[in-house]
Amino acid sequence: MKAAFITQTGSPEVIEYGELPDPVPGPRQVLVRVKACAVNPIDTYVRAGSVKMPLPFPFVVGSDLAGEVVAVGPEVTGLAPGMRVWGSNQGLLGRQGTFAELAAVDDCWLYRTPDEVSDQNAAAAALVSITAHLGLVGNAAIQPGETIFVHGGSGGVGLAVVQIARILGARVIATAGGPEKSELVRRFGADLVVDHHRDDMAALVREAAPDGVHVYWETQREPDFDRAVGLLAEGGRMVIMAGRDARPAFPVGPFYVKGCRLFGFVMFKADPHVQAAAAVDINRWMSTGRLQVAIDRLLPLESTAEAHRLQESSTVGRSGTLAGKLVIEP
Repeated sequence: MKAAFITQTGSPEVIEYGELPDPVPGPRQVLVRVKACAVNPIDTYVRAGSVKMPLPFPFVVGSDLAGEVVAVGPEVTGLAPGMRVWGSNQGLLGRQGTFAELAAVDDCWLYRTPDEVSDQNAAAAALVSITAHLGLVGNAAIQPGETIFVHGGSGGVGLAVVQIARILGARVIATAGGPEKSELVRRFGADLVVDHHRDDMAALVREAAPDGVHVYWETQREPDFDRAVGLLAEGGRMVIMAGRDARPAFPVGPFYVKGCRLFGFVMFKADPHVQAAAAVDINRWMSTGRLQVAIDRLLPLESTAEAHRLQESSTVGRSGTLAGKLVIEP
């Protein structure tokens, strides 16, 4: 099979495109013919070696996939050849990735793809939508009528948070950089979009939510906890899911006096049963068009190194050049 893989960690240039042996599914695995896969920031961290994980070389990169079942192991139930599936959690914790023509995936990480949803959209929505669901439902427990502030609403996770928060009945205030991205976030359901380049961003949020926001979702790598706690309502909750190396100051006094709570989590460490429950909601919302995904561009498998360069520039380099997900079609 053709695959995008590495034999050592490093810059995007270490990604090779070539032939690897077809994977053979184990007893509880499913062999999937990959029709689409998507790039995530965590993919670039694993490839670079900045997030230490076991890497069985040659190591196929990538977390997300959508495609068609080719074969199943003898202990797999509920999935059969010909079925369309999507999933995430690959290319992590020693599991081989998805940027290949074929992938052998543990059955617990795969979900049926609704007929109404394309493979490109299913793959692009996978990691970001599960992340948003886990944070909003399992951690922050957002309620109808509450107000959420999404700092970084135009990114992959941010757009998923904006949409799912609205689906769950919340009022959404989000940030974006510039008119084009602001319009994108507004189109995806935000009630108010604030340009995060403005010096008075926090003042504008306070004006829109004078009693504070119930949930503050931080997508950025360097949280400003002074600003966040200042914007939180009494008993407010903050969600963080990025910034592994960040060591910002934390305003302990204002935080506990308000009775606030802080939630940090990593999607790929969540129990597979919890993620499967999230996938049920995600499938329902995707099939009815309530949950959509912005795709910046489609690229062929041989352009995986270029996709990693673009993703790295946008996130680590903070260029903000991407307006949606990068999707690879093997």
